[in-house]
Parts: sequence; structure tokens; C-alpha cells
Amino acid sequence: MSATSAPRRRTVLAAAAAAALAACGTDPDKESSMEPSPTDRLRHPYGDDPSQFGELRLPDGAAHGVVVVIHGGFWKAQYDASLGTPLAEDLTAAGWATWNLEYRRVGSGTGGGGGVPETLDDVAAGIDLLADLVPADVRARVVTLGHSAGGHLATWAAGRVDPVVPVTHVVSQAGVLDLVAGSRDGLGAGAVDAFLGHPAGPADAAADPTQQLPLDVPVWCVHAPDDDIVPISQSTDYVERAVAAGATADLVEVTGGHFGVIDVTSQAWSRIRDIFDTLH
Repeated sequence: MSATSAPRRRTVLAAAAAAALAACGTDPDKESSMEPSPTDRLRHPYGDDPSQFGELRLPDGAAHGVVVVIHGGFWKAQYDASLGTPLAEDLTAAGWATWNLEYRRVGSGTGGGGGVPETLDDVAAGIDLLADLVPADVRARVVTLGHSAGGHLATWAAGRVDPVVPVTHVVSQAGVLDLVAGSRDGLGAGAVDAFLGHPAGPADAAADPTQQLPLDVPVWCVHAPDDDIVPISQSTDYVERAVAAGATADLVEVTGGHFGVIDVTSQAWSRIRDIFDTLH
């Protein structure tokens, strides 16, 4: 769906709703004007595919910056941006603009059509759309926050060449940051190979954060030692290599396994909120 088609779609939906009210014996002229649903008001497309959209939330008052929330799920189509909604809502309440980003994932059907390069193209285009959505002073601080495969995408996005909207900080939550190791270890039942279309190797440097070191933005790798889905070695090895290459990277160890970092009631999330408190 194109950007110009969204208002037309909302107009059609409003007309249909008014017709339904009339059919039920209710005079639509006596009802309040039909408004887009809360989801429609949040949603902004950046391409024609149904998965090419983001949800923009703005805080009351001046924003500290904008956080791009990128959900995980091993890049698979059965997982979607609803995983990032609680994080986006919490950070918006804390004074950040948030951009909960959806993208094409691996698999068929709704949400599919992704992989390399499609998923990477989507993340780049989605972040760059912020140039049209938020003021320049808010875009002065753009933090990518990603969980698991979203951590890979969040870190990868910071290494883009000549982006329209540069990333200034990265928070990776149990991120898959080394695709070669992830492929070798069979993470996500072969998810890395499915994402790339083949086993990972040196030829995949353009998609692999570990092979893109050093980044010129700070990276926080938040990870639990008891994570049995993405091993903490994905973060410890990345931080060690990043620091050795002259980059700024920190390991933040938390508890709660793989999913504690996206539970907004957890101590792990409290540690992540502490990171954001240092950024403004």
C-alpha cells in the first residue's frame, strides 16, 4: 500500500461503517464522525507490501529522540511487530518517540517474502521514512532496539553507508550478531541459513554485524547467561571483537533467559530502561 492510498482506505472504511449504522436503523449523521482506528492512526507504510509499515508513537511533550523497535522471531513470517508493541508503549510513556517496525520475513503467506536482501532493504527503507515523520531535532538521536533476529537487524542498520536517517545508538537484546557462528550452531533450526539462502560465510559480510566491525556508534549488548535460544556467546564475542577493533560496545548481563529482555515487567527490561536514561 502506498503512502497516498492510506487516506483513501480510511475514507472507504468510514463510509462502510456509516452504511452499516444506517442499515441497523442508526442515523450516522447523529453519530460522531468516524475516526480511523488507533492502529490506523499509528501505522505508516513505507512500501506496497502489507508487511512494509511501521507504527509511530509520540510522547506527550518534547521527545528525547526516536527508538526504532525491531522485533525478533528468527526472521520468520509467523512472528510480527506485535512483539514490539509493549516495548514501544513503555518507551513512549518514558518520553521517547517510537517506531515499531515491521518488515518482510522468511516464509510464505502473510509476512513472507523476506530474507536477504529483502528484509535488509525493508529495515533500511523503514528507518529512512522517519525523515518524513519526525522533526530533525528528534532524529538527532535515533536508537535501534532489537530482540534476537531484531538485534541483528538493529545492529546491521547502524552500519549502513550514507543512510537518509543515521542510527546513533544500538541496543541489542539477545541479538544474533554473528551469522557465521549462528549458521554453524544451527540457531533457530537453521534460521540463519534460511535467512541468507545458504550457510553463512565471508561472502555474507554485508549482512553480518560481526563482519562489519568496527561500527562508529555505541552498542549495548543485553543478554542473559541462561539464554538457551541464542547463546550469550553471540554478545560476548561481538563485544570483545568490537572493542579490539576500536569500537564502543558494552555487555550488559541480565537474568530471565531469552525473553526476559522483552518483558516490560522484568528486571532485564529495567536495566534496558537504565541505558535509555543515560541517553538524554
